[in-house]
Amino acid sequence: MHRRRRTALALSAALVAAGPLLAACGNEAHPGAAAVVGGERIEVSALQTQVEETRTAQAKAPDAAQQISNTGQLSRAKLHGMIFGRVLDKAAADAGVTVSRKEVQDARAAAVRQSGGEKQLADMLLQQRGLAPDQIDGAVQEDVLLTKLAAAMGADLGTPQGQQKVGAALTKASQELDIDVNPRYGAWDDTKIQLGDYKAPWITQVTKEPDAVQVGA
Repeated sequence: MHRRRRTALALSAALVAAGPLLAACGNEAHPGAAAVVGGERIEVSALQTQVEETRTAQAKAPDAAQQISNTGQLSRAKLHGMIFGRVLDKAAADAGVTVSRKEVQDARAAAVRQSGGEKQLADMLLQQRGLAPDQIDGAVQEDVLLTKLAAAMGADLGTPQGQQKVGAALTKASQELDIDVNPRYGAWDDTKIQLGDYKAPWITQVTKEPDAVQVGA
């Protein structure tokens, strides 16, 4: 897989894969919501579905116990990804960037070739990023969208400067979405584009702070 594509795929999980916490947020203000992003709810039930899909896939893996042990904060990781997806969508929309179904299909086909097959790709993404098979297309779409957003901004995601440039656009989108997270999952940080201080082992954390940008799981 091309270096930039590998970088973008990693970034798309978590940029790069989790506003200040509002005191009124949570079960009282938004019963049943894990978070509210741009006025739209992310239901706890939707979050639980993603977690259950991953746990089901992990249970079938040869190293099931290790994978489950390594993803002890899976709910937070999944919520991080769900919020980030909405932030990325807004940043891309603001830049006039869209992704076609064919682009997603082509990107997935390329990833399959690089991985040596569908099963190999699915096994890798489950182990490294906690993605169930049905979640792969969504991750690939984010990968393509992030790559196109960077290209539209003239930013190279393979460099700290490029990451900071894209990070600034994501921070702006995040702030405008006024993200409100249920306290049980932590607080969203607009600047770091992440859910509190959560860092899953398979997720790259990228910040826009000088000398603090990191790439790699």
